[in-house]
Amino acid sequence: MKIGKYSLHVIENYQFALDGGAMFGIIPKPLWQNNNPSDELNRIKLVDRNLLLISDTKKILIDTGIGNYWDEKFKRIYDLKENETKNSLAGLKIEPNEITDVILTHLHFDHTGGSTKFENDKWLPAYPNAKYYIQQKHFEWAINPSERDKGSFIKERFLPLAKEGLLVQTNETEFDDEISFIVVNGHTFSQQLVKISDGNKTILFCGDLIPYVTQIPIPYIMSYDLQPLITIEEKKNVLNKAVEENWLLIFEHDPYFTASTVSKNDKGFFAQNKFIELPNE
Repeated sequence: MKIGKYSLHVIENYQFALDGGAMFGIIPKPLWQNNNPSDELNRIKLVDRNLLLISDTKKILIDTGIGNYWDEKFKRIYDLKENETKNSLAGLKIEPNEITDVILTHLHFDHTGGSTKFENDKWLPAYPNAKYYIQQKHFEWAINPSERDKGSFIKERFLPLAKEGLLVQTNETEFDDEISFIVVNGHTFSQQLVKISDGNKTILFCGDLIPYVTQIPIPYIMSYDLQPLITIEEKKNVLNKAVEENWLLIFEHDPYFTASTVSKNDKGFFAQNKFIELPNE
C-alpha cells in the first residue's frame, strides 16, 4: 500500500499471550471467547504488528514490539514465541541501521521491548541511526509510573535511548505532511496513535486504543486502561472520524486480522471490511 510519499509494510515478529479477562474488561467471557479463544490459563493470543513506512529518504518504524532478550520466566508467563513469518525487516532485506526514525506509541514493554538490544553486557539502541519519538508527557509518566502500571514499563527497554541522545520527547502532533499523531490518555497518559494520510487515503495505527478488531464496539476496553471512561470517549471520537472519512484501522495486536474499515448502525460501531493483509489500494 502507498500513501503519499510512503509505501507501507506490516512487520510481525512475535506472538505472546495475555489474560483474556484483562484484555476485555467487564465484557463476559461468552461474548469474546469465540473470536478470541483462551488457553487453559485463560490467556488469549496477541501478535506484535508494527508498521514500516518507506520513502526516498526515510525508513520509519512504528513501535518495535516486545523484542527478545527476555528470561525464561517471562517467556513462560507471556507464552512468548517468535513468529515464523516473512513479514519482518530481514524479510524485506532491511538492516536495523537503515531505520531513520522510530515512532513509539507508548513505552509499555510490548510496544518498545524491541527498541534496545543487549550486547557486550549492556543495553544499546537496536536502531542506532534512528531518532526515537515519544510524547514528553508520556515519557515523564513512564519514568515515574503508578503502583498500578509500573510493571508495564521495563526501563532498560527505553532509557538507553535517552542516554544515547536518540530519544526525542515531543509535544507536537505533526510529524510531516503525511504523518500526524492523535494523543489519547485513557490507556496510559499521552499515548500517540499514528495517522498516515495524503488527503485521499487515511490509515490509523490504533496502538492500544483498539488492539483487536473485536474491540471496535465501545464497551470493549481493557482492564489495563488507567482511565476507562476517557478511553470510551476517545474511542467514540476516533471511530466517528473513521466512519466519516473512511479510515482504515490497523490493529497492533490482533492475531487474525491486520486491518478493517468501520461502519455504524443503531447498535453502534462495527468492522465493515476486515483484512488479513493490507489492501493494495
